[in-house]
Amino acid sequence: MFFLNNGDGSYSLTSNGYALIAFILFIVLVLIAFIAGNNKKFSPKVLTFCAVAIAIGTVCSLFNPIKLPMGGSVTIFSMLFVAIIGYWYGPVIGILGGAAYGLLQFIIDPYIISIPQVFVDYIFAYGALGMSGFFSNKKYGLIKGYIVGIVGRYFFAVLSGVIFFGAYATDYGLGAFNALVYSLIYNITYIGLEGVITVVLLLIPSVASALNYVKRIAITNIA
Repeated sequence: MFFLNNGDGSYSLTSNGYALIAFILFIVLVLIAFIAGNNKKFSPKVLTFCAVAIAIGTVCSLFNPIKLPMGGSVTIFSMLFVAIIGYWYGPVIGILGGAAYGLLQFIIDPYIISIPQVFVDYIFAYGALGMSGFFSNKKYGLIKGYIVGIVGRYFFAVLSGVIFFGAYATDYGLGAFNALVYSLIYNITYIGLEGVITVVLLLIPSVASALNYVKRIAITNIA
């Protein structure tokens, strides 16, 4: 009803599948708005800022100057715009915002081997970017939170590589036994490179000041 077997071990979404994921995405965004209002009222401001951050991150993800053959790419700061949700509103909303972004990525470019793989690659991996929220009120909180967020995404990417894609290790002469080594190396090439470039950007004083100014606007008079 929701998935179509491609005949090569992977699946694609049916029309019902796309509708289901879109509905779940909508529910997650509404949940974010109610959590921001302390579960008592709807917070349109938080919903708007989260939706804009997710939208910008999604647009940035479409620009990938370096794209790896087995999935994964270096994008134009897409992970930053996901992590910034946690920097604004804390870890709970940050993780939900990351999961919402993951659902949107799943709608745009789904790759399905199994339900557990979908959760690890799209929900858990992108949701981990919201761990930036644990540093929302710390000095250099965005840089620290972003680093923790991408390490979280890297963990789930490596885990997915070992469990679901370890067989590809033999193609690089590593052998199936060394699937962990393959996954560690493969995923650090794109997550690590984008992470380094983004941290360099965040160290520019004018950029840091601009992002702190946006945060003040985002968290002022939340209702």
